[in-house]
Amino acid sequence: MSQLPAAPRRARIELLVRHEEGEGFDLREVGSGPAFLQLRPRRVDADSFELVEVPSRLGERESFILKNTKTDRFILLTAEERFLWDRMDGSVSLQDMATAYVLAFGAFDFDVIPRLIRKLQAAQLLQVHSVSRLRRALERNRDRGAAKLVYTALTGLERINISSRNVQPFFKALYRWGGFLLLTPWALLALLVLTAAGVGASVIVWRNAEQVARGLGEHPVWALLCVKLLLLATIAVHQLVHGLACVHYGRRVREFGFTFLHGIVPTFYVDVTDMFMTTRRARVVTAVSGTLVHLALGATWFVLAVNLPPGFWQAFAAASGIIQWQTFVIALYPFCFIEMDGYHVLVDMLGVPTLKSQALAYVGSIFRGRARWPLGRQQALYLAYVALSAISVGAFVAFNVKLILHAMS
Repeated sequence: MSQLPAAPRRARIELLVRHEEGEGFDLREVGSGPAFLQLRPRRVDADSFELVEVPSRLGERESFILKNTKTDRFILLTAEERFLWDRMDGSVSLQDMATAYVLAFGAFDFDVIPRLIRKLQAAQLLQVHSVSRLRRALERNRDRGAAKLVYTALTGLERINISSRNVQPFFKALYRWGGFLLLTPWALLALLVLTAAGVGASVIVWRNAEQVARGLGEHPVWALLCVKLLLLATIAVHQLVHGLACVHYGRRVREFGFTFLHGIVPTFYVDVTDMFMTTRRARVVTAVSGTLVHLALGATWFVLAVNLPPGFWQAFAAASGIIQWQTFVIALYPFCFIEMDGYHVLVDMLGVPTLKSQALAYVGSIFRGRARWPLGRQQALYLAYVALSAISVGAFVAFNVKLILHAMS
């Protein structure tokens, strides 16, 4: 009797995380896909290592010797590992490194990064810092009572991960049971019709915003809680559609689950990194397909809002429509300093997987008086990204302020 194939191994690794003050380390286990992909490893300072190429007279692949000058530890790096090492400056996430790796070498080994991290940490050549600035601030002040309490709570939430690696059969069955319909031209046509109806309904809601918003005053706490829970549920659907697109292109869904991103934001996630092995068009479709869930649901809520009588449920439907469409814009629009689906599509199209970190670093160098002039194409791209993102964030905040004032007027 043949045995079922084993589920792919979970992306789990133990990291030595250096304290911000430089004294001592913490051992941190990273288990979930999002937590691992968002890590930003940082190599030791330049005066703590030496790197030389190992010449070959036999035409073999190039390799490199990396030395820790403080401990006299030596390790051998392949060309692919050297490529990753050069990007470990603390500003590039592992997800962006993986994208850069695919663009450079045309393939990706899912174990290459964890293997390299273990090798570098064994030689004390790598540090891993928390991603979020809040976590970094808490780490610097965690000897203080309140900061220590919050830091401990966030660390505990970060370890919560309810997931499965044996989800490919589920997604294949879901695809066969009708999920494939979401990836047909007919589904796109239906989405366009629904969106047009939603736009028309949203205009009516806007014109009657004061009357509609008044309904939320009946049960404001209950309304806020329901809207947030509904949004979390639709994020799960968003991720499911990503997985269906992955199956559609013949690739494996590696993991699906629930976690607290950065120990703060509750979210569902799906690991579709197997899409690295497909075409750029397939990667774009997979990224965009999930975001369209929010476009469709937002339009549906607006249509419901204009057909419901004034009161709590009309206001709830209108608020849900607004939240869904804002989520759609945030997820798909690449110029907002957030690395979501739209951002990853942009960097894939441009072939610049570390666009955000490089752009922010370049603008920072301008303020420090270290920028090189005149501008080249790459520098102009960095400036355009930062400028568009800053303007977009400002416009988004202004729109929400105007929306609130319009509802209250």
